[in-house]
Amino acid sequence: MDDKRYWITVVSKEHLHRGITGGFMQANHGKSAPLKKIKEGDWVIFYSPKLSMNGDEKLQAFTAIGQAIDDNVYQHKMSESFIPYRRNIKYYDCEETSIIPLINDLNFIPNKSSWGYPFRFGFFEIGEHDFKLLNGKLLAFAPVEQ
Repeated sequence: MDDKRYWITVVSKEHLHRGITGGFMQANHGKSAPLKKIKEGDWVIFYSPKLSMNGDEKLQAFTAIGQAIDDNVYQHKMSESFIPYRRNIKYYDCEETSIIPLINDLNFIPNKSSWGYPFRFGFFEIGEHDFKLLNGKLLAFAPVEQ
């Protein structure tokens, strides 16, 4: 039985670039709890509401997709006062995909008129239907088998 799970995490595109470059992810401002829910082989889709965390320029797009390559959750010192938790991710080349044309087809968005609500939590699990839809859009040139 396949026990892979599928997750969405919310991160600005600017911060995501650091993770892609370094082969890691952080969630919810460096907290460990979300990362501990992910298991090796699970898929993570990254949603970027904005280009930068402190900027005003909206993006509202899925910007990356990857898989957890191990079960290791570790800390990394970024500054004296910020030592976030991370985990290793294998990222796949993908096409940035706007959420707007997908809202009506995504099951994790129960209220289509308030579609942004689920993203307020910063990290959440999605079902296989939504994963397949997003995987097919992000990796349209070469979908990855689950």
